[in-house]
Amino acid sequence: MNKEYVIPVFVPHLGCPNDCIFCNQKSISGQKKNVTKEEAKKIIDNFLKNIKDKDAKKEIAFFGGSFTGIDENVQEELLQVAYEYIEKGEVDSIRISTRPDYINKEILKRLKKYKVKTIELGVQSANDYILGRANRGHTFKDVEKASKLIRWYGFNLGHQMMVGLPESNRIDEINTAKALIKLKPKMVRIYPVLVIKGTKLEKEYNEGIYEPLSIVQAVESCKQLVRMFTDKKIEVIRVGLQNTDEICNPGNKESEVVAGPFHPAFGQLVESSMWYDAIVEKIKKLNVKVKEVEVTVNPIDANNVIGHKKENVIKLKDTYEVDLIVKQDEKIKQGKSKIEVTKTYNDFLEENKE
Repeated sequence: MNKEYVIPVFVPHLGCPNDCIFCNQKSISGQKKNVTKEEAKKIIDNFLKNIKDKDAKKEIAFFGGSFTGIDENVQEELLQVAYEYIEKGEVDSIRISTRPDYINKEILKRLKKYKVKTIELGVQSANDYILGRANRGHTFKDVEKASKLIRWYGFNLGHQMMVGLPESNRIDEINTAKALIKLKPKMVRIYPVLVIKGTKLEKEYNEGIYEPLSIVQAVESCKQLVRMFTDKKIEVIRVGLQNTDEICNPGNKESEVVAGPFHPAFGQLVESSMWYDAIVEKIKKLNVKVKEVEVTVNPIDANNVIGHKKENVIKLKDTYEVDLIVKQDEKIKQGKSKIEVTKTYNDFLEENKE
């Protein structure tokens, strides 16, 4: 399978009519000024120059603000720039992200003209009260309408949802996942809410009105949602915001993150926790006390099975007195595993008889 590269072009806060409680797009995207067509071309050329694999799939992605809400002339300019790379065979597709209330038939026809392949909608929640509390400016009906239109016009549909929004709880987030599954997106991104400088949420946090999730709480919530989506064959393409100069540990001087479940390897924490649960479930099904377990996985999964900073190895040893051995086998599909108990305590005792 050919490697895939995404060339991100950020259009921060252009076209977005709302000031969402959690949002400071210029911090989140790491982009301090709006992008011109000349700058977009430079970004794309620079990325293409550094992609050595000529057979790789390449996609230009307009992220940041609500792309379909920006001035139509600017939209056309940026799309034309991207489309030229498709015509030359240098890029395979275009992706955009936008708001659900900025999708209609005319907009979709324009995107179709420029060979846009994927449209991601910022959904955040299926609960209208929580959307209102976050000052989103749209309802879930807008999400349903936009999602159906996008799929009807033949685009790949993506959804973005958040965990830890003000007054949201685990049940709300599970219900959001259920509602999105019914709309049949091809892919989903899950973002735990971070408190970012210069947002209304920072003010609420400082006033003690809002309490962000801990890393453990966020991992547990996201893990459940990932399972729900993957069970329905919906790909989860990201969990947690990308680590940048601005979105980094709140202790860093340059960080725009005030508080919340930030971790530079948040996605790995979620993946590792899911592998840990699978191993423990296997152990608990056995009617013997386990001393050593061997997990064979695809090389891509090996680090996640071991855990961030060997967390799973350490936790299994501390909690269950079980030694974890991880082996790699390219024949095993990514995400699948072979789990074998290689030593029980009876074996251990036999070996250590005097």
